[in-house]
Amino acid sequence: MQKLPADRCELGEGPHYDRSSDSAWWFDIVGKALFEHRFATGQTFGHPLPRMASLVARIDDRRQLLAMEDGIYLRRLADGSLSLLAPLEADKPANRSNDGRVHPSGRLWIGTMGKNAEWQAGAIYWFDGRNIRTLFRKITIPNSICFSPDGRTGYFADTAANIVWRVALDPSTGLPVGEPETFLEAKDLPLGGYFDGSVTDADGLLWNAAWGGGSVSGFAPDSTLVRTFEVPAAQTSCPCFVGQRLDCMLVTSAWQGYTDAARAADPGAGFTYLIDGDFRGKPDAAFLLADEIQQTG
Repeated sequence: MQKLPADRCELGEGPHYDRSSDSAWWFDIVGKALFEHRFATGQTFGHPLPRMASLVARIDDRRQLLAMEDGIYLRRLADGSLSLLAPLEADKPANRSNDGRVHPSGRLWIGTMGKNAEWQAGAIYWFDGRNIRTLFRKITIPNSICFSPDGRTGYFADTAANIVWRVALDPSTGLPVGEPETFLEAKDLPLGGYFDGSVTDADGLLWNAAWGGGSVSGFAPDSTLVRTFEVPAAQTSCPCFVGQRLDCMLVTSAWQGYTDAARAADPGAGFTYLIDGDFRGKPDAAFLLADEIQQTG
C-alpha cells in the first residue's frame, strides 16, 4: 500500500479518477481544498476553494462538475473558475453537500447533510444539469452512492443508521423505479465501523470504506463479503478505481473529530492511499449536461 504525496486532510472525501488525463481528484471538505494527483509525474497539487465541496466529476476535457455546500457548479480546468449551475438547498445554510456519484446515464446523485450531522437534516437528489429532484428525504449522513455496471441498481447509505440500501433504477435516467431495500447492515462490516463511501467494480461488487473500521471491503451483489483490505487510518472515507487499467484503488481518510491524543494514536489518518489489489474497476461516468443528453439520447 502506498501513501500519496499530498497534504493530510481533516476530512478527505469524494475521490474521482479522470482516465483521459490519468489524474485523481479528491477533497478536504473541511479544509476547502481540491487535490489533483497526476500519476504520470507523481505530483500532487492543491487547489483552494471558496467554500466546502464534496464531489467532482468529469464533463469534458475543459470542464468539471463540482457539488459545493450551496450549489452545483461548473469548474473550468484552465483557471479553476466556478460558475453556478443550480443552487442546492439554498434555503438551508446549515447544510452542505456530501457523498455523490454520476450514474451511467450521465445524471448525478448528490447527498446533503447538516454541517454538524444534525439528525435527518439531509437528503439525496437527482440532477441532470437543469432540474433537481428529491429522491430520498430525512438522511443524516448520505454515503455509499454508487451504481451497478448496467445502471439498473442504485446503492446509498445513511452512515448514522449504518445501513446500505439498494433500489431498482431506470438505466436510461438513473431514477428509482422501486422502493429501497436493505443491502448491508452493521453486522456485515468485518472490522466494525460505519458504512462510508462506496464504489462498484466491473463485476458489480460494491467496495465500501468503513469509517472507524480502517478498511475497504468488497461485497458481492448477494451481500456476501468477498475481500477486505486494511488501511493504516481508522477513518477511511471513500474509494475509487485509478490507473489506466483501473486495477488500483485510491482511498481517502480523515482525522475529523480527533483530539490531539487521537491524532497521535492514528498517525496515518487524513492521508490518501493507493491499494494495488489487482481490481477489476470500471471508469467513473462523465456528467452530461441536459442539452448534451438530448443530443446523445
